[in-house]
Amino acid sequence: MNGEIKLRVSNIEKSFPGVKALDGINFSAKKGSVHVLCGENGAGKSTLMKIINGIYKADAGEILIDGKVVEIQNPIQARSLGISMIFQELNYMPEMTIEESLFVGSWPTHKYGNVNWAEIRKRTIELLEKENLDYSPETKLKDLSVSDIQMLEILKAISYNAEIIIMDEPTSAITQKEVEVLFKKINQLRDRGSSIIYISHKMDEIFRIADEITVLRDGCVVDSRPKDEYDIDMVIAHMVGRKLDGNFPKEDIKIGEKILEVKDLTNQGNFKDINFHVNEGEIVGFAGLMGAGRTEIMRSIFGLDGYQEGEVFIKGEKVVIKNVKSSIDKKMVMLSEDRRRYGIIPVRSVKENVSLSSLKKFIYGGKLHAKKETDTIQDYATKMRVKTPSIETSIESLSGGNQQKVILAKWMLTDPDILILDEPTRGIDVGAKYEIYKLMSELSKQKKGIIMVSSELPELIGMCDRIYVMAKGRIMGELKRDEFTQEGIMKLATKKTS
Repeated sequence: MNGEIKLRVSNIEKSFPGVKALDGINFSAKKGSVHVLCGENGAGKSTLMKIINGIYKADAGEILIDGKVVEIQNPIQARSLGISMIFQELNYMPEMTIEESLFVGSWPTHKYGNVNWAEIRKRTIELLEKENLDYSPETKLKDLSVSDIQMLEILKAISYNAEIIIMDEPTSAITQKEVEVLFKKINQLRDRGSSIIYISHKMDEIFRIADEITVLRDGCVVDSRPKDEYDIDMVIAHMVGRKLDGNFPKEDIKIGEKILEVKDLTNQGNFKDINFHVNEGEIVGFAGLMGAGRTEIMRSIFGLDGYQEGEVFIKGEKVVIKNVKSSIDKKMVMLSEDRRRYGIIPVRSVKENVSLSSLKKFIYGGKLHAKKETDTIQDYATKMRVKTPSIETSIESLSGGNQQKVILAKWMLTDPDILILDEPTRGIDVGAKYEIYKLMSELSKQKKGIIMVSSELPELIGMCDRIYVMAKGRIMGELKRDEFTQEGIMKLATKKTS
């Protein structure tokens, strides 16, 4: 019966070296219900979910399913208990095909134990057709966008017919059209009695999809109640422990000279005849649907990918950027949309990740000056409010939002003039978003030129001075601040290209 408790965790505790991640957590999810879990990055949400999914083992406490205590040793056992999880960080093997990825860990076999590839192909095609996803089963994951891979992860999780489905920021990398498909699927799962635990920082999503809301802060439950007893300001106040003064701390700053200009840039198959500029102290947004070509342009001018035609000018001087090093040398840096694949070295410490692009600052006289490096990195970590037990902590043990702040600290250490921020607040809570917005405003005061690529129209409208709107590899229009509306941006983003 819907409304009955399906999953309960009781007095769960978990510590990592130097930090108590969870402190006496009590939480439950009902059958036929969507229970939203929110809190700042580092509040303990993902840690709790990983305990439920068998990735971590709790130091204390119990997990009960249908009123019975269970010991969950690993994700395979969790799946056998009817638990499935969509992860915030996309951990995938680029060389795997779609069909291999969908069935990894549960490949059907023949009588004598050989993998039944014909059955895998058949079931993959059925799943893709059922969800109206136009992919070839043989396509490798490395050839897909972040959005495509996220949709496949969602498909994989719900295809197990799980009774408890954990969704950790499932919409962080997908389009609004795909969000609608996901929400329709969530409603179907709820109607059939599934228990859905949904982690999100997006307030519009939370209040649209939730039946109940629980807020975590610093490893503790600070409040839990039905959605109808909350409003947005109350949830945010519980999350951050304070009231935020406005969502977007945008300031009016005097715009300077052109700092970056791109003329007639073309990369066949990705974008064509791209013209735009960025001025000193200006935040310039790039809007558009997934696949519009925004990221591809940024990768090209940063030196990750090439381009066949066009010119790039920095401070009026024509530059040829052949690789990332030459871009950094020209004081232009880029924060990638896929931080795990392109932004961090997971097995290295916070300190090593921050200093990576600026080692020449600490190596002179033939040796590494370790104290200077440590003091400098500690200063930047403090400025960026990185929540970490120590700068010697492995970056992979940090939450997604704190990893993002580490990447920003790395680039700030290079003292850039131009910052390309591709989805800078993806998977980040409202408090951390506010801090990044404040940093952007501070940087614009320092006459830095900032490009902000984002799929979230409210933050583009809230933070940008101008917005370029793209569709199918073309710039369809340029809007000034007094012309910003979500409707106007979407009209350009869906305009047919000639």
